[in-house]
Amino acid sequence: MKIILDVFGGDHAPLEPLKGAAMAVKEMGVEILAVGDIAKMEECCKENNIDLTGITFKQADDIFDIHEDPMSIVKKRTNTSLHVAFKALADGEGDAMVSGGSSGAVLMGSTFIVKRLKGCKRPALGAVVPGQHPDGFMLIDSGANNEVRPEMLDQFAVMGSVYMEKVMGRTPARVGLLNNGAEETKGPEVQRAAHALMAKNPHINFVGNIEGRDVLIDHCDVLVADGFSGNIALKSVEGCAGFMYGMMKTMFKTSLKTKIAALLLKDQLGAFKSKMDYRFYGGGVVMGVTKPVIKAHGASDALAFKNVIRQAKLCAEFDVPGIVAEKLASLEEKE
Repeated sequence: MKIILDVFGGDHAPLEPLKGAAMAVKEMGVEILAVGDIAKMEECCKENNIDLTGITFKQADDIFDIHEDPMSIVKKRTNTSLHVAFKALADGEGDAMVSGGSSGAVLMGSTFIVKRLKGCKRPALGAVVPGQHPDGFMLIDSGANNEVRPEMLDQFAVMGSVYMEKVMGRTPARVGLLNNGAEETKGPEVQRAAHALMAKNPHINFVGNIEGRDVLIDHCDVLVADGFSGNIALKSVEGCAGFMYGMMKTMFKTSLKTKIAALLLKDQLGAFKSKMDYRFYGGGVVMGVTKPVIKAHGASDALAFKNVIRQAKLCAEFDVPGIVAEKLASLEEKE
């Protein structure tokens, strides 16, 4: 299994992606095709004693900046590590790809270089989010499509179900639709129409609407949303987690008694922090394209990159794109 890694995508490139790659090789037995300036990658590995076993390099002269036009990744910025990584994936040089670079560019490259699956109306970004369930839930779309049609949300439900069932083992995956009320008549016209489609979709286990207050409760394994609402929900969960942990730290420092209590609860507090830590959940999966592409968080460290590589490996092993393609084709036939 070979994973293509855009080494110069992310805030801590190239050190943290390379450290994460070395960890992944050691723990998972994968091979890594590291894309970027070879001289800089070799120097970084030498300075930081990074084991290059299982890691090979592919040259890319430039870096794609997060402030650039995302669409330029397709034809204009062909000398960047991100484009070269996409081209390598499209050409069959690896089984999956990981980048911590520009979200917009990752989506454009996935759509127009790796290519959409036949029948996919629009690729979506699926993010596994911490919640009441020990393994969290998938929020799809979490930022790719601000405006959607009902049939797109119906397809997102299929994509998310395949991922959660095959990769996470949650069978049958419960699918909810993010809305402002539990009743099927609630919400804008798009959500109402999507509810009707999803209720009749034979490829999903639809459990109905999910209100904002119930997002973190274990009511569904896949939460379907338009990209605008989904991204707000995702950022709200991230902000809430940081706020809660910060408040707890402040509370436990207020007196000698609370400091003793914190010491007694050290293991439980550590478990809570880990549960809310994005590094353990992997990255955003670009669903609806022909090969696995995972968007790592821009601030990812080595641990986060290692887990994103694990995620990419599992998507390739279980052939998530292939199964999604079969489901979408079947859904299209029924329509």
